[in-house]
Amino acid sequence: MNLNMNSMDSLVAQIQGLSGSVEDLSHLHNLLKQSEELLQSESTRLAVLLAELDASKHSLGYLYILEAWTSAPISKEQPNELILSIAGFIDDCAAAQIRLAPDKFASVCKRFKDQVMLLEAPIRGVAPLLKALRKLQSSSEHLTTLHPDFLLLCLLAKCYKAGLSILEDDIFDIEQPRDFFLYCYYGGMICVGQKHYRKALELLHNVVTAPMSTVNAIAVEAYKKYILVSLIHPGQFSTSFPKYTSSVAQRNLKSFCQPYIELANCYGNGKVSELEAYVQANRGKFEIDHNLGLVMQVVSSMYKRNIQRLTQTYLTLSLQDIANTVQLNSPKEAEMHVLQMIQDGEIYATINQKDGMVRFLEDPEQYKTCEMIERIDSSIKRLPET
Repeated sequence: MNLNMNSMDSLVAQIQGLSGSVEDLSHLHNLLKQSEELLQSESTRLAVLLAELDASKHSLGYLYILEAWTSAPISKEQPNELILSIAGFIDDCAAAQIRLAPDKFASVCKRFKDQVMLLEAPIRGVAPLLKALRKLQSSSEHLTTLHPDFLLLCLLAKCYKAGLSILEDDIFDIEQPRDFFLYCYYGGMICVGQKHYRKALELLHNVVTAPMSTVNAIAVEAYKKYILVSLIHPGQFSTSFPKYTSSVAQRNLKSFCQPYIELANCYGNGKVSELEAYVQANRGKFEIDHNLGLVMQVVSSMYKRNIQRLTQTYLTLSLQDIANTVQLNSPKEAEMHVLQMIQDGEIYATINQKDGMVRFLEDPEQYKTCEMIERIDSSIKRLPET
């Protein structure tokens, strides 16, 4: 044991002395690789050694010791300490040094992600993992193995805007296909959360059409969501695949997603009552897939599409007539839909509160003023909660 502790003291001294130049770091890296068994055997005693190192200057050595320390079983009292230690290291470490051992760095960051999820505090991991993946990236075009983990934490914490920050990058450098599948799948869900439906479709489309030798669960789930988002925006879905889609996907994906394809067929018929009946009959399947919320948005979008069709036929219409035509329960419900669609810029209309008449208009510029937005907001607030 004394021999090991002397060896550990020697290793710390080597880390302190060989972290200055590229040549020294290369030599240190070889020493650290040779010391991995020693580090693993002393994993429970390593926390005290980290205090002797500066994470910003001795990043490579610090990483090796941190990775060995976090590989040991974690007691119930430890997660908070571990999370703070790793977050601090991510913040301070030198990118040039940790990129010499990218697998070690990714391993530490993934343990960090696991711990914040176990504590049910995903928001604690969002900022550190964003910084971690940026330090690990060789360029903004590089997809790291941390991208999917970061997006998952953004989803769980509902930090959609933070997730969007990396979805704006053009990705060309991909190491692992699974990372790409998850990056596009989680990214698509984040875009749905922000109602960026066009970008969501693009990302989900990437999963469905990506090369694959066997059908994987990620592609199946992405295809289900692709169908639903296609119905929400732009309101139509085709079962045809692009020519560049793998033959495996073209042959098999539909068979895993039959309830969703049938939902699309119901939607195409344009009858709300049939669509709602189908959703009710298959509610359990959609709930199991955690897609019921999206399915209900599909139903809502059919009401919107039917209201939009009315604007092409009528100049004025009563709220009662809209409710009857679109199969809504009451004029008040029709008013709620119309007001929301005006606010979202999906139709251009005014509502006469006295006689309950809706006047459809053509000039969108009339509805971009602050005064008009305030009037719409005021009208929505007057509606009773449902």
